Amino acid sequence: MVENISQDILLKMYRTMIRIREFEESLTEPLKKNEIACPVHLYIGQEAVATGVCVDLRKEDLVFSTHRSHGHYIAKGGDTKALMAELYGKETGCSKGRGGSMHLASSDVGLPGSSAIVAGTIPLAVGAALAFSMQKKDAVSVAFFGDGAANEGTFYEALNFAGLEKLPVIFVCENNAYSTHMPISCCLADVNIYKKAEMFNMPGIRVDGNNVIEVYEVAKKAINDARNGKGPILMECMTYRWRGHVGPSDDLDKGLRSKEELEYWMSKDPIKGLEKFLFKLGILSESDKIRIYENTKKEIEKAFAFAKESLYPDPDQDETSSVFKT
Repeated sequence: MVENISQDILLKMYRTMIRIREFEESLTEPLKKNEIACPVHLYIGQEAVATGVCVDLRKEDLVFSTHRSHGHYIAKGGDTKALMAELYGKETGCSKGRGGSMHLASSDVGLPGSSAIVAGTIPLAVGAALAFSMQKKDAVSVAFFGDGAANEGTFYEALNFAGLEKLPVIFVCENNAYSTHMPISCCLADVNIYKKAEMFNMPGIRVDGNNVIEVYEVAKKAINDARNGKGPILMECMTYRWRGHVGPSDDLDKGLRSKEELEYWMSKDPIKGLEKFLFKLGILSESDKIRIYENTKKEIEKAFAFAKESLYPDPDQDETSSVFKT
């Protein structure tokens, strides 16, 4: 219940979602000007999922991400300067300038890697969970993936093995209603992804992915259960990306989604929802809000300066192995 969530956690989640949103929004102009050359998939609108899941994770817990990876990296404790530098392809980036937006990696925060291959990191998360189990560690792994991953065979194979061995892995499906540009109803015979957990002997639950408190409460219990040998869970978080599949546009010109649909989901802004709740409880004041936004904007300005001042990698020096140091 909400009364069991500390004020510190509530405010931390609020700040984290703002950091993700403001970082993402700040990329719009650099992308339009082609200052950032790598493809960028924005997480705007989905901030509550990464935040609610990651806030209760430890550093040694591992998160495996997707091509839409910025939110997961920041929520897991990633440095915005290192992230910005990575987007600019600089040596000081979290992947040494060699990964770009779709292949973030940072062992420092427990994010071994991201992949643009749909469902590609799900079996890696299961492998990490198997290692934790064999080593008798109480760490957990988390696999973030989109609804399109439910079309891939590795998704089912991973769930089967995790359920069979009762591994400490949390499967988090960020269902934003579209697989690239295809509505989920056009590519899945059964759109209730959470129900697929039942056949693999694990709990499956659908949550409001725009309600960070609901995400947090379900994730906290799932993480605790996994640590205590109760096995995996499949969380289907219903959410929506405000921007297009890739880049800063809204994709409305493609005729694949309507303005009304977008406006409906924007009215369910996860940040505004938590903000309203915190105001009601007296945990957040207007001056607190202004200060948090001002501090976040200053942080991002410093990240831009850091990225632009940093050097590009030396093409004659292979630093790939150091990116994935353990």
